[in-house]
Amino acid sequence: MDVKDSNGTILAEGDSVKLIKDLKVRGSSSTLKRGTVVKNIRLTEDFEEIEGRVEKTVMVLKTMFLQKV
Repeated sequence: MDVKDSNGTILAEGDSVKLIKDLKVRGSSSTLKRGTVVKNIRLTEDFEEIEGRVEKTVMVLKTMFLQKV
């Protein structure tokens, strides 16, 4: 299973990605700003999602909003 970012670049465990769009965090009043870097990502069972630590919280992010750094 290949996990790809918004540009079609293949992502792997431990890669760093950045957000290409402001994202509202569900269940919170905070917003993740465009350009935020997420380091040391982990792949999930779903090829459209990854896990990463953002602001000391582990979040699941959609790959359509990410770009490999």
